[in-house]
Amino acid sequence: MTGFDLTSVDHLLSTTRAVRRRLDLARPVPRAVILDCIRLSQQAPTASNTQTWRWLVVDDPGKRRELGALYAQGLPAIRESGKQARDAQSQRVYQSAIWLAEHLAEVPVLAIPCVVGRLPEGAPLVLAASVFGSIYQAVWSFQLALRSRGLGSTFTTLHLLFEEQARKLLGIPEEVMQVALLPVAYTRGADFKPAARPPAETIVRWNEWTGAR
Repeated sequence: MTGFDLTSVDHLLSTTRAVRRRLDLARPVPRAVILDCIRLSQQAPTASNTQTWRWLVVDDPGKRRELGALYAQGLPAIRESGKQARDAQSQRVYQSAIWLAEHLAEVPVLAIPCVVGRLPEGAPLVLAASVFGSIYQAVWSFQLALRSRGLGSTFTTLHLLFEEQARKLLGIPEEVMQVALLPVAYTRGADFKPAARPPAETIVRWNEWTGAR
């Protein structure tokens, strides 16, 4: 016996969705809740046991407005990518992403996970995987913690097109690297469902790539 209620755990893992349109833009998010979720994210594993994560949390309306304007500069890139969407689910995702870009400044909290130290130009794959693999596990823990408390988020990287402008806007030191931006808010309703995904058997190979699945 593990001591876990697997029904609850599985429900949390399978229904923590990328939330955009259902973010409640009117309901404030207490800082204490954000800190609780970040505290939990600190338990995520890291490469070489080095905790170089840092979080910049933006809840000031003026800063959110400026960051939202910066983010919205990426709208042409979203629209261009959306033209390639063929299935209905992908089209909905792009429409939702456009909505978010137009309303980012209204989201109560914008969380920017960062790491201390920048990847050198031409960094080998093993180094990049170690750096991003460490912070992304913490980010996912943060998102799960949010979901368990009635909040939603989505993992975005669009603002990294303008990382330097964001760094200057938010006073981030040059040696600190931003890796994502997560809009955070309470959700309107909690009835999220598992997304349509292919059967696990169709994406797994055993022992060697060309072998039998």
